[in-house]
Amino acid sequence: MKRAIRIGLWAILAGGMLCLLANLRVMAVAAPRIVWPNALTEEKVDCIIVPGARVYEDGTLCDVLRDRLDTAIGLYQAGVSDRLLLSGDHGSVDYDEVTAMKAYAVQQGVEERDIFLDHAGFSTYETMYRAASIFGAKSCVVVTQRYHLSRAVYLAQTMDMEAYGVQADRGAYQRMGYYETREALARVKDMFFAALRPAPTYLGEPISLLEDGRVTAKAPFAMPILAEG
Repeated sequence: MKRAIRIGLWAILAGGMLCLLANLRVMAVAAPRIVWPNALTEEKVDCIIVPGARVYEDGTLCDVLRDRLDTAIGLYQAGVSDRLLLSGDHGSVDYDEVTAMKAYAVQQGVEERDIFLDHAGFSTYETMYRAASIFGAKSCVVVTQRYHLSRAVYLAQTMDMEAYGVQADRGAYQRMGYYETREALARVKDMFFAALRPAPTYLGEPISLLEDGRVTAKAPFAMPILAEG
């Protein structure tokens, strides 16, 4: 019994060390690329990437997602890029993050042709994988909240994109303790994903960011599709 307890304690210690080291690595790699918006005024990147988040049944965006879009739209209006890549979960007929994101952006004055939708951004890893592999992005600005930004930028960099990150925090959010704990574990997972490069749930045909973004209005796959991770 004592031996089993010792083994269990060593396993917990090893797991904790792995989690700590993975988090430190992800944050250290991403840190130099996380900038204030005004630092990008002289930059011109292929696209501004906005990862999805919860959309309610009536199409209303959660606070987290609305703040991401408002920040990204500000960068778009400042000329950082003339392309928004909105990536989220549209894995079933009844749930569609990206179309709701697009509707909000259009309401704020973004031209439809400048909005590209990634209907299969089922995770941060898949969003960045597809941004590089499907949309051909070589450079990008990733817009998301502070707790999530390091991992998003780290993944974008591992996909050979020149990536910058801009924080979208515009207030306090509920359940942040839960999200930060989950994020610490997600950094471990995605450090291994970035090294092993598993294929995303869905790939599909390449889409050039030089095209009219309206070609991405419809999901390129037959739904429902089972989203992973």
